[in-house]
Amino acid sequence: MIAKLTGLLDSVFDGYIILDVNGVGYRVFCSAKTIGKLPSKGETVSLLIETLVHEDYIHLIGFFDATEQQTFGFLSTVQGVGSRVALAILSALTPTEIQMAVTTGDSKAFTRASGVGPKLGTRIVTELKGKLGSLGCNEDMIPSGSVPLTNSTVMGEAVSALVNLGYARTEAGMTVANIVRAYPDLAVGEVIRLSLKEMGKGAF
Repeated sequence: MIAKLTGLLDSVFDGYIILDVNGVGYRVFCSAKTIGKLPSKGETVSLLIETLVHEDYIHLIGFFDATEQQTFGFLSTVQGVGSRVALAILSALTPTEIQMAVTTGDSKAFTRASGVGPKLGTRIVTELKGKLGSLGCNEDMIPSGSVPLTNSTVMGEAVSALVNLGYARTEAGMTVANIVRAYPDLAVGEVIRLSLKEMGKGAF
């Protein structure tokens, strides 16, 4: 199985690229976010690869980094999420946003992806709940040097409380995430108090 490809970027299409590896052109399907990170045509590209073997075809799925590849793997375990839908989700949401949506129960976030309706969005949240703490997300939404989220129960309860107080789920999720990363042993009440303080609404 192919696990990695390095070559020259030959062509870019909607949903896939042609990668020239020593004169052989490989069609590699990628998320829009990965394609957006690629260099100009003719320059060297190195992608992690998932090789999907089916009865009548073989598809190569390319990833800019291991976090995106790992997220693709988690998404693919959900019933109704094939490789095409998983790539659509990764085109609409970053791995960090996916982790955040699952942790906070924000199923609506997944409907931003083509092919994902409310029912599938809910299934994704339900089936991936508690499974994404190992994601090594290093994107700009997470402070440098932070650790992956592990206390998803505390985070979920804190975000729900803040949403009930009228805060937007995205703002609440990001604030609580930062608090939980900085103080992983805090109880829910303290996480809520610090989050309210951070958002400028005082404390309990």
